[in-house]
Amino acid sequence: MDTTQYLDVFIDESNEHIEVLYKKLLELEKSPSEKAIIEEIFRAAHTLKGMSATMGYNDLATLTHTLENVFDAIRYDRIQVQSEMIDLLVDTVDHLNTMVEDIASGGTGSLDVTGVARKLEMIEKGNSLPEASNEKVVEADSTNLSNVFTDLDEFELSILNESKERGFENYEITVTLREDCLLKGARVFMVFEVLEQLGEVIKSEPSVNDLEEENFENTFSVILVSSQDQNEIAAKIKKVSEIEEVKVNHFSVSKYRESIENEASSNPIEETTVSIVEAKEEKKTKEQETTKSTNNKTIRVNIEKLDVLMNLFEELIIDRGRLDQISLDLQNADLKETVERMARISSDLQNIILTMRMVPIDTVFSRFPRMVRKLARDLNKQVDIEIVGADTELDRTVIDEIGDPIVHLLRNAIDHGVETPEERKRKGKPEKGTIELKAYHSGNHVFIEISDDGAGINKEKVLQKAIKNGILNERDVESLTDQQVYELILESGFSTADKISDISGRGVGLDVVKNTIESLGGSISIDSELNKGSVFSIQLPLTLTIISVLLVELNKEKYAIPLSSIIETAIISKDQILSAHHKKVIDFRGKVVPLVDLKDIFGVDSEDSDDEYTSIVIVKKGEKMAALVVDSFIGQQEIVLKSLGSYLNNAFAISGATILGDGEVALIIDSNAIIK
Repeated sequence: MDTTQYLDVFIDESNEHIEVLYKKLLELEKSPSEKAIIEEIFRAAHTLKGMSATMGYNDLATLTHTLENVFDAIRYDRIQVQSEMIDLLVDTVDHLNTMVEDIASGGTGSLDVTGVARKLEMIEKGNSLPEASNEKVVEADSTNLSNVFTDLDEFELSILNESKERGFENYEITVTLREDCLLKGARVFMVFEVLEQLGEVIKSEPSVNDLEEENFENTFSVILVSSQDQNEIAAKIKKVSEIEEVKVNHFSVSKYRESIENEASSNPIEETTVSIVEAKEEKKTKEQETTKSTNNKTIRVNIEKLDVLMNLFEELIIDRGRLDQISLDLQNADLKETVERMARISSDLQNIILTMRMVPIDTVFSRFPRMVRKLARDLNKQVDIEIVGADTELDRTVIDEIGDPIVHLLRNAIDHGVETPEERKRKGKPEKGTIELKAYHSGNHVFIEISDDGAGINKEKVLQKAIKNGILNERDVESLTDQQVYELILESGFSTADKISDISGRGVGLDVVKNTIESLGGSISIDSELNKGSVFSIQLPLTLTIISVLLVELNKEKYAIPLSSIIETAIISKDQILSAHHKKVIDFRGKVVPLVDLKDIFGVDSEDSDDEYTSIVIVKKGEKMAALVVDSFIGQQEIVLKSLGSYLNNAFAISGATILGDGEVALIIDSNAIIK
């Protein structure tokens, strides 16, 4: 059976089941007797095993089957969950994850898992409680020969005769699956794997192809040549879950010949064959009806196709702007009406496409609990992680980039923030620290907060380090707010750690985090209280490709300022411009705000003007503000953000460019860089 066409679906669904296993194992550690969690882990392992077996990834199927057996024993109370078991179970899922990653990269998913599997089997057998399973093994003697096999040829019969002469036993084995068994083909695969380890399968009924295609009811039979004991064969087959009954009979060639001769005269085979065909046709019809009535209304789409769709739509946005400009120039009523209708439709289309690109941030958050657990154990600390708002959605391009910064901040919180249990006890805190990872929407932004109840940031230590590194001088210290002091740790090469570790920082500091977030059009702020904890807050745009901007003009050149960074626009008289420390400033609502002439920043020629008024745009980055001087405001517009490419990526205060409706190119101003 060719399964290559299902490979992408298999990888996606396997990753989903592995995430469930990770998540639920961590929950199980906190609530070891919670049956709902145990059932969910069992179902995830069971489904993953069936999928792996169907796709032919034997190592993956075998290990998952062993994991499934452990949880089958747990859910039937044959063994109890112990805290020391969780480490091994998490390691097992790590092995599964490694195999799936290997398959995704074009490998075979092969891995030596005998050590882990052996330990899992020890856990499964480690309890002396009697088994409470629904599986039954019925051992019959050789007189109960069934009429399942009616078409053994002379070659097969000669093999069975010869094996008997050489001291082997011939067995007829009939296996009945449970009525509620899912993926029967996978279950058959598991049974055949066991049989191949025990001996040689000579014949199966139904045929192997029918078994693979699940063209059978709940029962199948095989003839096996083996040197193993009848009871041992039955016991090993029994280990495969979802089996209702196993019958192991000795198979006699002479009695088989007698049976065939006795039945030849009455010829019941034709009637039996007809009934089987009718049953199959009836079952096929029912399955088709069920499929029609329960058709899934979701599909999986390759992300590259969404990227192509987005690029095409970006071109449409540019052409929409061009048509809008032409309709204004021509003042044609029909054209204007058509353009307005096109604008409405394209706006709706834009919302749909952007929604399709939105991904729950849980795809990033879900891997952090196991990372936090492992790091805490490595550092001999006790840390709980609480995740809030995991269903918050963010553009896929942002999702792809935000994982590493959050990992760095979490490592920093565990290593530098949360104290050891002994130290926390001395401070009157609970021995177990808590890290909260929170995501929420606010306006056109997503906020991600990483907070801990640890030691906080030592302000004096930060200032001393900043002065020592030459970032500050002692005169600047008094003018800094607490938050500005805390944000000094984001500077390149800044670290207050007495000892550099490989857990966080690594002597590099958090400047990498800051640069990555700012490259996404976001910002990071820090708040802290000594011995109470710290909060790192990340602000990110919902989407990166289509943004709303204010178009401004500088000596007939057009520039775009993202609306997300604008507080307001104003027109001020030149009398309101003041001077402080040899720099131009204005008084904005009681705050002194520096005045920045964009013409000076971008080297635009300045013409002498007698105008008494100046147009300004107030922009903000964290607590800092600046007033940008422009010649005039053109208006608000949605534009497509285009990269400047590798040759111009170092242009100061320019984050990209866009093509306007009249065909002109407008540069997009990075106000964060100007404020900095």
